[in-house]
Amino acid sequence: MDYQNVKLSIDQGIATILLNRPDAMNALGRELVTDLSAALTDVAGEDSVKAMVLRGEGRCFCAGADLKYFQDAFQTPEALRAYLTEINEVIFQVEDMPIPVIAVVHGFALAGGLELMMACDMALVADDARIGDQHVNFGLMPGGGSTIRLPRLVGPQRAMELLTTGRWLNGPQAVEWGLALRSAPLDELDEELEKLVAPLRGKSRPGLGWIKQVTHQGRDLTVRDGSVVEQMAFAQYVATSGHPAEGVQAFVEKRTPQF
Repeated sequence: MDYQNVKLSIDQGIATILLNRPDAMNALGRELVTDLSAALTDVAGEDSVKAMVLRGEGRCFCAGADLKYFQDAFQTPEALRAYLTEINEVIFQVEDMPIPVIAVVHGFALAGGLELMMACDMALVADDARIGDQHVNFGLMPGGGSTIRLPRLVGPQRAMELLTTGRWLNGPQAVEWGLALRSAPLDELDEELEKLVAPLRGKSRPGLGWIKQVTHQGRDLTVRDGSVVEQMAFAQYVATSGHPAEGVQAFVEKRTPQF
């Protein structure tokens, strides 16, 4: 399918969605949100895809919501609520993808861009990236999940600092704080990405999906309750997929499993 505001490509089991509003710093206008949602649906339906990469065209990942649209939406509360609902739905769609999602961040990931980045399972960031919430800098508050996800990722005090001061972090600081997995010079990001996705290509697509789903569920559970969920998921996975049996057989036969 052709999209106007995102680009979708699939290569060797890895899907890449590129936010494609470079002149607007990939701001989350309604058209981009709609296209992103459609592309995510298409990727989720591709059984051959083992992981997805989300990145931005031009000079940054995403500078946040489209403030020009916000100006119009402010005139009617219904329009503003509808816009925020659409943004949140696509962010949840990223979070709920049945495969690992990796954000590759350069330039800015601010406000809604940070919220989109935090919905990904892992983030690779450029050393000189600028990452922060910054809603407060413009007299706003988050509407796409920063007040919920930031404390879970970096702890309540660091989250409160970012939320109330509008401070930006660079790549190494984002790694130190737990917002990103790795940081690298801009010209080495693709190399770091390949190191991360290469092992995923040979993995079981259902296995990756079950691991992600149960890990997300476990965040809100006690260890004991989470263990019960994990055991039930394990049994259901074995009962509904032939991949565990193939994996065990491959181990016995000392060969690479075929998924």
